[in-house]
Amino acid sequence: MRDSSDLIVVGAGIVGLAHAYAAARRGLLVTVVERDHRCVGASIRNFGFITVSGQPAGETWRRARASRDIWADVAPQAGIAIEHRGLWVAARRPQAVAVLQAFMKTGMAEGNELHDAQEAVARAPMLRLDSAGAAMYSPHELRVESRLAVPQLAAWLAMRHGVRFHFGEAVLEVQAPRVRTSRRNLHAERVLLCPGSELNGLGSEVLARHALQLTRLQMLRVRPEPGFVLPAAVMGDLSLVRYGGYAALPEAAALLARLQEEEAASLQAGIHLIVVQSADGTLVVGDSHHTFATPEPFADEAVDRLILRHLRETLELAQCEVVERWTGVYPTGAATDCVIEAPDSATRVVVVTSGTGASTAFGIAEEVFHDW
Repeated sequence: MRDSSDLIVVGAGIVGLAHAYAAARRGLLVTVVERDHRCVGASIRNFGFITVSGQPAGETWRRARASRDIWADVAPQAGIAIEHRGLWVAARRPQAVAVLQAFMKTGMAEGNELHDAQEAVARAPMLRLDSAGAAMYSPHELRVESRLAVPQLAAWLAMRHGVRFHFGEAVLEVQAPRVRTSRRNLHAERVLLCPGSELNGLGSEVLARHALQLTRLQMLRVRPEPGFVLPAAVMGDLSLVRYGGYAALPEAAALLARLQEEEAASLQAGIHLIVVQSADGTLVVGDSHHTFATPEPFADEAVDRLILRHLRETLELAQCEVVERWTGVYPTGAATDCVIEAPDSATRVVVVTSGTGASTAFGIAEEVFHDW
């Protein structure tokens, strides 16, 4: 018996689920096929942080704004908790303050607030800033618990939108309108491949021209002292030379030069601090970035120590107990933050190549279906 749909999505990470939602919202019958029995890849090994401020100007920033709005609409319907909202970017060096001052003059800073050290600490007592520092508050960000939110989103898509899921089932061949899996033959007018970090399988022919590699990151879960509250996500100076919306500003050059003198090891490890808080009070902290053709699975304790040092320098923490460590892998190397390929009129291949899947996937999906 032929199993028919309007659209088959291969991959049940956040990129695949975002496209399944965009298609179902347009009235299409959607089937999602995922090789694992549940999502265990990059989509759950992250901060669950939907980031707007600091995204590169242009299409990435616009996609993040659109995705944030869709997350805000979908999360309560799907029973996904918004753990906290907003972002504090703590600038400890004068050069970092200059970057934030320049960013506040851009159109991307609409709705943001820049506070001197005294004002910032009064509003966010967990921040560590001396008199030369400053902090920018952005109200645009949302934070969900990825390891819970992704399966909740899939369950809601199945229940509310009739999306059919085949978990634990590898796709062996795609020749739209036919898709052959390890268990069955499927049929759909359109097929969407969301391979994530699997760059050598389905869609590899069209992805080869982008010379993608894989980036491994290290993250930790830390238990602070009882009663510690993080009302919003937190970033620091290193984020200002890594996130494109800040790093592209002329003022970022002086900050990078100082960081190269003072934080060479952290820059070499691709570290920039992000801290978010979970419902149980623990903090998710990271992260680092190392690029490989095939990443090794072994985490480096020296990198974790650097991340934890930046955490202690940025937040007023009396206790900092590591309770969990993990690595994640995502593709990088494209000229843009997302690759969208059309091998033929019935097939699309979509890969987020910047680690911004949670922040941009819903916006990307809207663009794909608008043009398809």
